Amino acid sequence: MAYKVKFQHVSKSFKMYIKNSEKLLELFSVKKNIATHRALNDISFEVSEGDVVGIIGLNGSGKSTLSNLIAGVTIPTEGEIQIEGTAALIAISSGLNGQLTGYDNIELKGLMMGLSKKQIAEIRPKVIEFAELGKFINQPVKVYSSGMKARLGFAISVHIDPDILVIDEALSVGDQTFTDRCLNKINEFKSKGKTIFFISHSLSQVKSFCDKAIWLHFGNLQEFGEVETVISHYKHFLATFNKMSEQEKKLMREEHWGSGKIV
Repeated sequence: MAYKVKFQHVSKSFKMYIKNSEKLLELFSVKKNIATHRALNDISFEVSEGDVVGIIGLNGSGKSTLSNLIAGVTIPTEGEIQIEGTAALIAISSGLNGQLTGYDNIELKGLMMGLSKKQIAEIRPKVIEFAELGKFINQPVKVYSSGMKARLGFAISVHIDPDILVIDEALSVGDQTFTDRCLNKINEFKSKGKTIFFISHSLSQVKSFCDKAIWLHFGNLQEFGEVETVISHYKHFLATFNKMSEQEKKLMREEHWGSGKIV
């Protein structure tokens, strides 16, 4: 089966500026020695059309960085990414402009995804109904709670109908009723053979919803395979990790991350 998403030796590093003035100094080549953090290191995998892939790992392992790369929000430092079709990221406040109202953000995100004004007008009532924001749809997004932002972002993204759906912890906020509605909508995408990446700390959700899983461990691809196998191995690791002292956990992080190299 042809791939839908393909990563080839992808790495992503971020420069660790201590203060904003360092960005300006580097721009004019006044200061070049900036520490970097390697969020992802030499990641390679292929995902086929219709695959539903859970992405799991400890905090700081690069899950959100991976989701941003798949959705095209950021670009890799090294390696190559090939995406067949359109990808939409659903994350808390992702792609939303805090100064605009929820109503105006529907148009903004629609235009960003290549929809015409006519297409946006067609989906807008469905988005508003699904998000259930009431009078807040006409208020600036900056006054929204994290749950409200997630609801609006989710409602927009699923009604844009992308080929690839990337869900990054967007179901971790808000009430259970809305979460259930979201899962039902995701299952509709699944039944249509859409490719879905599902990032969550809820292993039970990942296991029940996904057929494959990617386990990231401090920027490295620890394992990629059938969801039950990967989760089983991850749970075994967690049992050991949770028994470690804080000092031992810190040493493990430093072993994989390092203290940041100078470039």
